Amino acid sequence: MHFRDRFPIFQSKIYINTCSYGALSTDVRAAYESYLDDRDKYGAHWEYWVEMLEELRIRIATLLNAGPDEMALSSSLSEGVNALASALSFTAGRNKIVVTDFDFPSTAHIWYAQEKRGAKIVRASADEDDRTIPLENFEKVIDDSTLLVSIPYVCYRNGARQELEPIIKLAHRHGALVFVDCYQAVGAIPIDVKQLDVDFLAGGMLKYLLSTAGTGFLYVRESLHEKLQPFTSGWFSQRDIHAMDITKNDPSPTARRFESGTPNVANIYAAIAGLKLIEQVKVSNVQSDVRELIASIRNRAADNGFKLGIAQQAHSPMISLKSKDMYALVAKLAEEDIIVSCRDDNLRVSPHFYNNLDDIEHLFAALIKHRVLMA
Repeated sequence: MHFRDRFPIFQSKIYINTCSYGALSTDVRAAYESYLDDRDKYGAHWEYWVEMLEELRIRIATLLNAGPDEMALSSSLSEGVNALASALSFTAGRNKIVVTDFDFPSTAHIWYAQEKRGAKIVRASADEDDRTIPLENFEKVIDDSTLLVSIPYVCYRNGARQELEPIIKLAHRHGALVFVDCYQAVGAIPIDVKQLDVDFLAGGMLKYLLSTAGTGFLYVRESLHEKLQPFTSGWFSQRDIHAMDITKNDPSPTARRFESGTPNVANIYAAIAGLKLIEQVKVSNVQSDVRELIASIRNRAADNGFKLGIAQQAHSPMISLKSKDMYALVAKLAEEDIIVSCRDDNLRVSPHFYNNLDDIEHLFAALIKHRVLMA
């Protein structure tokens, strides 16, 4: 695919760090410029901006095979999950929330914050090598007192991908709801919320969806809308955002009830531009391209005796390599214009469709040069 020239960073860098932030495209830059032009031309252009917000909602819903009314848009994943958490009731008979060793801090913090409201937080633990969470470890903690199971699709620390279907089926057998954090997967792995049979799913635009920070989304299964009323609110969460009725809280009957105040308008332009790029490429093609690059990394790591940070069978857009001094290694690679990142003694390498095998060759030439920093 000939999209690489739309990402100017590759003129000077080898960027393999999408798990931190997607590379900036000329499309997204132009979208921001379009927003600024509209500000100059119209000043306030609210009717159009609300139309754009709904376009964004439809595009995200289509990406996930959800209905537009099942999508809430937010400033971040955390905002959406906090609204969701506020809508849950923790009774003595069903008050357990299951989290995992692979959670991103934000989701873990939000669920632990519910302890003051009566939630009991338990953890599904990783294996001894911290490379996967076996299904039996979920079976140990999910029971009939479980209200919700919170699962990250891909671990931000090492790229471990969780097999969601058996966990979701297990949770539902016990009457529990399931929330999936798809931030490190959406845009690089096809996600179908109906096929997964998941209750809630959240993510954001800044990584594999190629946009920017400041825009997130929350999927809420339609059958749960009326059952869950968040204690958070705002004028965009109302049944009629144009009513301006200050005498009551009248939440939307759709997932918009999980929204709050004025959206980040500039980021709506950027998010739509990023999604259009993904739509042109197609997520299935992204997955195929990324699998080839990840396979190359695995093979090169094995050839050079480098230790992987995840299980061999995982198919994730991120792969990790163990390092003795991850910060020094990231810095050394940056000196050679190779941009990656790190977490927990793992060098994180996360290609997208804009990367190629030459990028991997350059990466491993540098890693071999700095072998002393590899585990």
